[in-house]
Amino acid sequence: MKFSKLMQRAGTETAFAVLAKAREMERQGRSIVHFEIGEPDFNTPENIKQAGIKAIQDNFTHYSPAQGILELREAVAEYIGKTRNIPVDPAEVVITPGGKDVILFTTTALLDEGDEAIYPNPGYPIYESAIKIAGATPVPMPLLEENDFAFDREQFKKLITPKTKLIIINSPGNPTGGILSKDDLQFIADIAIKNDIMILSDEIYSRIIYEGEFNSIASLPGMKERTIILDGFSKTYAMTGWRLGYAVTTKEIARQFTKLATNSFSCVTTFVQIAGVEALRGPQDDVEMMRKRYEERRNLIINGLNEIPGFSVKMPKGAFYAFANIKGTGMSSKEISDYLLEEAGVATLPGTSFGKYGEGFIRFSYATSLENIKEGLKRVEEAVSKIKK
Repeated sequence: MKFSKLMQRAGTETAFAVLAKAREMERQGRSIVHFEIGEPDFNTPENIKQAGIKAIQDNFTHYSPAQGILELREAVAEYIGKTRNIPVDPAEVVITPGGKDVILFTTTALLDEGDEAIYPNPGYPIYESAIKIAGATPVPMPLLEENDFAFDREQFKKLITPKTKLIIINSPGNPTGGILSKDDLQFIADIAIKNDIMILSDEIYSRIIYEGEFNSIASLPGMKERTIILDGFSKTYAMTGWRLGYAVTTKEIARQFTKLATNSFSCVTTFVQIAGVEALRGPQDDVEMMRKRYEERRNLIINGLNEIPGFSVKMPKGAFYAFANIKGTGMSSKEISDYLLEEAGVATLPGTSFGKYGEGFIRFSYATSLENIKEGLKRVEEAVSKIKK
């Protein structure tokens, strides 16, 4: 069987491969501590679940418009308008089954072969994959530990060429937990305006912040019309399996995204959309509870990892990932990740899963219990002590 060149360009997300291997080891009787998957361990808040159940009972089980039901688009417009301090029309909102579709729709709608797109590296692997699927050239923007995983402005300016059509940013970021300051965003905005470049702003972790404040580049003067905001429900509301996200962009781009939706998934599950309305308009107490619990877990895992010889970790300001420098172990990212899984039953992701600039790091997701974190730290410390330097 010969597959298309497009399929040869497509990448993948290593987290699911590591999860599958870890699950298989569990079936064989091994005890595994899971740090590999970026999924909240909390259950979806009860009011959201009940809204979804009621929607099924009320027969919201048929097609909806491809762009999404009006009530949810209105709720998203209200929410983004309030949290980003920008006016949003429901016609500028497109509902999607998760955030990946927004990434793929953006690259499909805006990039041609020969175009270039800048993306964060280390960063979410689907960025690079989606750029390649579109036939464009991915241009990595290095996020270096010595800069607290913020980008180097001078280096960033050198990446801009006449072929640059898209800049992807992610704040708070996966896998580093770094946050772009308002000054950083203004710097990017000035370049985007000067060079007529569109921005895809992945803001999926905007409600999970421990230090500083969240800023959206779309809030800056002149940027709403050249920004595609990606956000959703998976991380904030522990709704990963519901598959619900959205794009906020211009009406013109929203029409193109709707056309792509019609050609792919037709519409997002209707009763899931009804649950999304409740998520945005209902009580937000569970969101803050989860954020506080993540912060407690963050402090435990970062302090614990920094006590392990060969490991060093900067304190992340957002999201729920610890991006640990493991260069002191003398092993590569893949080697130490494989070693911890096989030797200690601790599932992590090698930094290279997030791009070439992730070498020398591994990612721990601390969206798990304090008990699991304590057990995982114990296992990692014991396993690392056996490494021959």
